[in-house]
Amino acid sequence: MPSVSQALVGALVLMVDFATATLREGVLPAYHYGAPIPVSCMNRSTETGEHIQDVHDEIQWIPFPVCNETSKPLEFHYGTESEVNCTVAMIDDPFFHLLEFYIHSDAPLACRLPARPQPHIEAQEYIPLVFALAGTLQKSHLHISTHLNVLLHSTPKHHVHPHDSGVLDSGIAYSTSPLSHMDGSQTKRLVIGDPLPLSLSVRWFPTPALPKTEGKVEWAGMGGHVYASTIFYGLVSFTAGVLGSAVYFFGVVLPKRLRGRGLGGATPLGYGLNGKGVGNGWGIAKRID
Repeated sequence: MPSVSQALVGALVLMVDFATATLREGVLPAYHYGAPIPVSCMNRSTETGEHIQDVHDEIQWIPFPVCNETSKPLEFHYGTESEVNCTVAMIDDPFFHLLEFYIHSDAPLACRLPARPQPHIEAQEYIPLVFALAGTLQKSHLHISTHLNVLLHSTPKHHVHPHDSGVLDSGIAYSTSPLSHMDGSQTKRLVIGDPLPLSLSVRWFPTPALPKTEGKVEWAGMGGHVYASTIFYGLVSFTAGVLGSAVYFFGVVLPKRLRGRGLGGATPLGYGLNGKGVGNGWGIAKRID
């Protein structure tokens, strides 16, 4: 068994490590829970799909198209899991051709998110966020899957509070049910001039790793999901509890109560024959000649 002094030393080391990690995290700004995170995307040529560079030969990044619902370009909120609707008001001819590049995988819809809040940072870091759009191209129109899953990860951190601050680590976005886009409910037959209604299911995870069935989610505010296995084990535990209670009642409680009461005249089987009339036992008593 470790001595008290050893235990105190170990606890002191853990406190120092935690304080050091907290100080290191506090050097650079981090997102607070619910803080907006803007989405910017690579500017591409509508003729070739190639990325466009600025005068410094660097890739141009432009805001995601404006959403009718917010009158602002698409943005996410740190740690907030929600269903986000973003309807692009009208698809003009240049954007329609870009969608053809995206769906045909000639060029990806490559976007990015600032890993940390933008103000007061000299060298801004970004994480890539590629939107994998699924659909089918036709001569006069296109079909596009309008529902996307968006998975966002934060960097590993000891979260003191359920809705703690943090930094982005990685992310991905992809269309769901791409093989049923011709007859599915979350699809759109699109021609030039139509609106494009996008719906995004946004989910957050507190580390770069995906949650395991038996894994522990440290941060209840991010990635605290209920899995089928959780429901299954809950039902099994409930059933076992009910069965255990029933066995205890019928095997222990009920016999004790029966032994403590005169049941002969109180039950249908209590009317035995003992030669003098109604007996007090179970069933038929033995006649004595």
